[in-house]
Amino acid sequence: MAEVGDFILERMSEWGVKRIFGYPGDGINGIMGALDRASDRFDYVRVRHEEMSAFMAGAHAKFTGEVGVCMATSGPGALHLLAGLYDAKMDHVPVVAIVGQQGLSSLGSDFQQEVNLESVFQDVGNYVQQISDPSQARHIVDRAFRIAKAERAISVIIIPNDVQMKDAVESPPRSHGSNYSSATPAPYCPRPGQSELTAAAEVLNAGEKVAVLVGAGALNASREVIEVCDLLGAGVAKALLGKAALPDDLPFVTGSIGLLGTEPSWKLMRDCDTLLMIGTTFPYSEFLPKDGQARAVQIDLQSRNVGIRYPTEVNLIGDSAETLRQLIPLLKRKEDRSWRETVEENVATWWEDVERRAMEDADPINPQRVFWELSPQLPDDVILCGDSGSHTNWYARNIKMRPGMMGSLSGKLASMGSGVPYAIAAKMAYPERPVIAMVGDGAMQMNGNAELVTVKQYWERWQNPTFIVLVLVNHDLNQVTWEQRVLAGDPKFSIAQDVIDFPYSAYGELLGFHGIRVDKPEDIKPAWEEALAAKRPVVIEFITDANVPPMPPHITKDQVMSYMKALGKVDPDQWDIIKQSAKQFVAGLDIPGR
Repeated sequence: MAEVGDFILERMSEWGVKRIFGYPGDGINGIMGALDRASDRFDYVRVRHEEMSAFMAGAHAKFTGEVGVCMATSGPGALHLLAGLYDAKMDHVPVVAIVGQQGLSSLGSDFQQEVNLESVFQDVGNYVQQISDPSQARHIVDRAFRIAKAERAISVIIIPNDVQMKDAVESPPRSHGSNYSSATPAPYCPRPGQSELTAAAEVLNAGEKVAVLVGAGALNASREVIEVCDLLGAGVAKALLGKAALPDDLPFVTGSIGLLGTEPSWKLMRDCDTLLMIGTTFPYSEFLPKDGQARAVQIDLQSRNVGIRYPTEVNLIGDSAETLRQLIPLLKRKEDRSWRETVEENVATWWEDVERRAMEDADPINPQRVFWELSPQLPDDVILCGDSGSHTNWYARNIKMRPGMMGSLSGKLASMGSGVPYAIAAKMAYPERPVIAMVGDGAMQMNGNAELVTVKQYWERWQNPTFIVLVLVNHDLNQVTWEQRVLAGDPKFSIAQDVIDFPYSAYGELLGFHGIRVDKPEDIKPAWEEALAAKRPVVIEFITDANVPPMPPHITKDQVMSYMKALGKVDPDQWDIIKQSAKQFVAGLDIPGR
């Protein structure tokens, strides 16, 4: 007779699960035994650390639209999942975590590795439940997946190790308290009413300077967003998770928004009189229009996400593409295109500024140039996986997305160390597509180096071998260093911020990959050509200048004062950051006849 572990996996198959990211341990021995027996139905990806399995499950959900699944043992294994699960929760993607627990008879006795997991996961999970009896397995598994999928949320199934190996109960006894369920999704497909659509159209039609902001919720609505922008003569900015929603060669796409955003996005929000937000919970309201400046309409799948950053006049609850298709017939084409022309002029000027800034000299390499040289060489079907650090600025500003490309990273959680696991999950889901991880040296030393071992374990089965890990080496936890200077008014704290040297490309070669080390700017372009042509995974490291500032699109008086305050305290890199800041400032000036 089948055990509970076998039954759970069978039920997961009915929910369409084919891949599980995890790490073994005695707390899930029963499920691991069942996985061995079901190895023809599941692709089990063994990571180096449980946190990485949760990051991979979230990335799988982002890139495929499916429910991601991760698995960990009891105690420390379960606790290690938390950062990755919060990443998925905060970016609104569905993940089911399956975690072990000590035997039922030992619970409450302060047993080894006994942790109150139901309390631990209560905040991160929309549904957290322990299977204490085999008869519960059916309805708990079904409900966990149904909730995760419908609510784009986290479900956590806790299974004591002795319950995993009990005889399975496929159908509970017909008695009081028994529950019966099916592996049937409950799609959440709200639609706005006609009165809300009419009200939204009235607001948008009345506006003379319409700005659009798109996020991850607009990734499958590109065609509809473009049509709306054409009708309204609007410019459109992109939150970081929505970077792939629209191609950057469209002249009215102003690029990223926020601290790592662009100047035309800043101007778009500064000068608009109407704002349409589509599928975004972009957190920084200081980069949106001033309170009361613009009339606003918001489209989102969840009511809880609207009206939280900017006072909206009309909220449309529904799928972005479907809602826009219903809205488009109600919109009137704006004949006055002067606003649109201004937006396009700002965008064209910006791209010239970006190139000038990227091509400025640095010691030894300007990090912006690494991304600027990469952008035109990217394959049309590439999947880009970012991390959290100063390199995120250059990804946001210098990479021009084209139709068919995909890209994501840890958004609202902004967790370091997510780049390599995201890339592994992307490659597992799309083994035929090229994948690039963009990671700083701090994040590589945090966990990227370890997960390269996971790449070594699996890469030979990938249809397309192109898997590149870009390491931006500046020997500094650079984003935080700049935040200390500009936000806190403190100089660099070298003891905390310095990153020791490590031979990343040589380490890649040790693992059997192709290693490339670049320390001259003229070698950047041929190095990318070499990496993209390689027939095995590549670790490519660029030695870059930590003193090139990630200039915000708009510099406030407070930021200037904090920066001057930091310099007044004698920063260890004082003269270099002054020199590079001056270069970047001048490169951004519109000087006739330059």
